[in-house]
Formats: sequence, C-alpha cells, structure tokens
Amino acid sequence: MIHRDELDGYLKGLLAVDRFKDYGPNGLQVEGRAEVRKVVSGVTASLALIEAAVDAGADAIVVHHGLFWRGQDGRVTGWMKKRLQRLLAADVNLFAYHLPLDAHPELGNNAQLARRLGLTAERSFGDQELGLLGAADAALTLEALAARVRERLGRAPVVVEGDGRPLRRIAWCTGGAQGFFEAAIAAGADAYLTGEISEPQAHYARETGVAYLACGHHATERYGAPALGEHVAARFGLEHRFIDVDNPA
Repeated sequence: MIHRDELDGYLKGLLAVDRFKDYGPNGLQVEGRAEVRKVVSGVTASLALIEAAVDAGADAIVVHHGLFWRGQDGRVTGWMKKRLQRLLAADVNLFAYHLPLDAHPELGNNAQLARRLGLTAERSFGDQELGLLGAADAALTLEALAARVRERLGRAPVVVEGDGRPLRRIAWCTGGAQGFFEAAIAAGADAYLTGEISEPQAHYARETGVAYLACGHHATERYGAPALGEHVAARFGLEHRFIDVDNPA
C-alpha cells in the first residue's frame, strides 16, 4: 500500500515533471481514496478504461492521455461529466503523464517503442529533446522496417518512401509528432517513425528523400503506461494491471 500523495510525489520526481512545458497538467488529475493498493494503467482516460478499471477494483489509474488539456471549454458536461462522474463515484484516483512519459529514458513511450522495434537511441532531437535518433541495423531496408512495425505493433504503417537511400540512421517519436519530421531531417535521419501523418509530411518525404512511417498514435504509445505501472507495482508492492482499450487512430 502507498498513500496517494506519496505516489504523486514519487512519480513527479521519477518522470521529472517540472522539466516539461506541456499541454495539460501532469500528475494527480482527479483525487480519489487515500490508500492505493491496486493500479490500473492505460493509454487514455476514456470512459471505457475508467469503467474497466473500476470493475477491476483499481484504487488508481495511470494514463498517458489525461482528462484536461489546454484550450478546453472547461464545462463539465457530456463526455467529461460521464468520465468524472464515474471516477468520483468510485473514489478512484487518476494520474496522467503526457510529455514526461514520452521522454523517460527507460519507461517512456519512445524508449519502450525502441525496445520493441530493436532500435537503439544515440541522441535526442526536436522540441524539448523528445525525439530520438540512432543507427539502423546493417542492411536494414525500408520494406524490412515496415514489416517489423507491422509484426511487432500489430498494425501496418502508412509509408511514404524517400529516395531509396540506405537506412543508416532512424529517428522516432511516438504519438502525434508529425511536426518533428523537419527536425528529424535536420538531425540526419534517413527514415522517421511516428504515430500520425498530416498533409505536409508526404511532400517533405518525397522532396528530401527521407522516408516517413506513420505507425499509429495508439499503437506507438501503448507501452509507456504499462511500463510505468509495472515499475510502481514493483517499487511499492502494489497490484498492477494494464488494460488496453483498442483505438484505430
């Protein structure tokens, strides 16, 4: 067992929350019961995850995508009311860590994605140094890289081919990091992996020769939260369960 506030403080230090300028609050977003014995982790604080966590007997939910974001309307109606109502009625804590969970060198989404794809980071790049860059396996082709993504993430990536150059350096950043593509190009990448693609990236890939792989926002970010949940469970002797609510995005 651990007290809610102790867990909040531990995670704040572990994930270096104060280092990041983020799009919403990191840490305890909804206060529940004081004593935490069972933690459920998930990618997004959706109603489906909250209901599954309550049914599983969770005292706390740890997610990557929380409830509150900069620029929201602010009124507790509709979907927001339903999510908050379920959390508060069950007295369950909600912890959310966005950029800090992306960036953690061991537990973070980028680090966990690298482990699954067999990538090794050599340095970071981009805004707040969130992106990672590393050398590719010898003789790795774009086709082989796309096949590896499909096999290990369970989702075929959207691939925009570059100029067919050898893949010596691979850059990656999970989730909606299509805006990091230009920084990846400037950092010397031969291919860039992220979750999503927007209209400009296809043109950048064709015009610069750097390949682009959009591997799915959810598919690339479903590894950091369970890694964090397992870490917390081992550290404090808690019960942990990861609940994956599928998302085609």
